[in-house]
Amino acid sequence: MTETLPPVGIDLFDVERLQLTEVPEPPLSPSDQAARDRVWDKAVQANPTLFDGPVVACSGLEWAGPRTVRLSWVRVTYRHYALRRVPGATALPSLFVNILQTTDNGRVLAARMSPSTAAPGRWQLPGGSVEPPRNGEVLDGPGLAGQAAREMVEELGICAGPEALRLWAVTRGENSSVGLTYLAPALPESAVRAAFAAAAAAERAQGREPELDDIALVRSPGELVSLTGPHADYLEPIVRRYSAGR
Repeated sequence: MTETLPPVGIDLFDVERLQLTEVPEPPLSPSDQAARDRVWDKAVQANPTLFDGPVVACSGLEWAGPRTVRLSWVRVTYRHYALRRVPGATALPSLFVNILQTTDNGRVLAARMSPSTAAPGRWQLPGGSVEPPRNGEVLDGPGLAGQAAREMVEELGICAGPEALRLWAVTRGENSSVGLTYLAPALPESAVRAAFAAAAAAERAQGREPELDDIALVRSPGELVSLTGPHADYLEPIVRRYSAGR
């Protein structure tokens, strides 16, 4: 049930259901904690837009049944991932949602990150890190779909309720980071472009730089070659799988 697609070399899982369990954050030695903080502070000096907000990390991923994955998660902050640059330390994999927005003529939307983001110029699917639930709430399938729907509105200007999004794939790639990919209803290409342009213009009118500064609509993995800059490791496998299944 695992599909590994060359040449990117990430795992792509055909998943329809998630079982989610919260677990405690692994203990961190005082020396690793101090080193983590030094790395984080240096990163913030280089990019003051970084913030140490709450985020969800993945501590385990395993099959629980046919097309069902059991995912264990941990509450951390963005500072946690500075451990990736601490020799001998271990950082938990990140967990994120993204959206496979397609058009009614069979294209897939890829988006480019703005210069002020943590991954400037990178082409990827729209989406973002998973946020932990508020007190008294739980992290579940509908909640994750809701977070994906919110990312669609904020980044693309496209409104789709969580019930309209379908969990389509789970990826595991660089740093073992886990991505939950949701398939959105297909839209006319003109509507996608107009919605994105309006959302970006609204951000700039408020004096903010949009998180995404460009989009491209591609029909096949071969068309990704023309997108200059780094690509998220999951992008080609996702586009390949979608184009093969049309």
